[in-house]
Amino acid sequence: MSNRVIHWFRYGSPQSFYPLAGKMVPWFVMLAVLFGIAGLWTGFFVAPTDATQGDAYRIIFIHVPASWLSMFLYLIMAFWAGLGLALNTRLSSMMASAVAPTGAMFAFLSLWTGALWGKPMWGAWWVWDARLTSELILLFLYLGFMALQAAIDEPRRADKAGAILALVGVINVPIIYFSVKWWNTLHQGASISMSKAPSMAKTMLLGMLLMAIACWMYSIAVSLMRARTIMLEREPNSEWVKHAVE
Repeated sequence: MSNRVIHWFRYGSPQSFYPLAGKMVPWFVMLAVLFGIAGLWTGFFVAPTDATQGDAYRIIFIHVPASWLSMFLYLIMAFWAGLGLALNTRLSSMMASAVAPTGAMFAFLSLWTGALWGKPMWGAWWVWDARLTSELILLFLYLGFMALQAAIDEPRRADKAGAILALVGVINVPIIYFSVKWWNTLHQGASISMSKAPSMAKTMLLGMLLMAIACWMYSIAVSLMRARTIMLEREPNSEWVKHAVE
């Protein structure tokens, strides 16, 4: 029985994780493409036209998954950064750095698609709504994390400084999520809730969930690719790197 046990902890070093990440990337890319095609087809060609918003609502199939991922990836980034800070593990800090650009991209995409959706619904590209403002702060937190790390030459010091900022910024995530409940906002409430049935057609919900999975698969794929690049950049003189690039 002991021979069948997978020693996951051995993948806690860049040397062991690098080849594993390389093997996983193609699978997640394939899943991202398949779920993305299915989600876009369902959302834009199968889901019915909304009775109130018409076809303008279809941006929800990009906007909502992007918003979900922007928040979730920040928590993932903060988790890896905090783990690196607490345990002084190299791989954890590298993973935090690898996740940050993708999270920033989804935060920007959330704001951009929200503006496109808000113009026909509210008559304005931007309003200082609680949900929009806290999402903008999330984008700034991502950018601040990356800028802070880039400004410090020594990687370990950069990781520690970035980790502190990431952990402090976690407080903004529940603010984003609960902003529509805590304040009177123009932003509509959640369409999906754990306590009640979804307030949308099943095909709409299916399309949104398929796109969310596609975005998640994409995030894993690009984060793993970026992590592999960071490993090579940070440990160029390591013996394992010389063998990896041969």
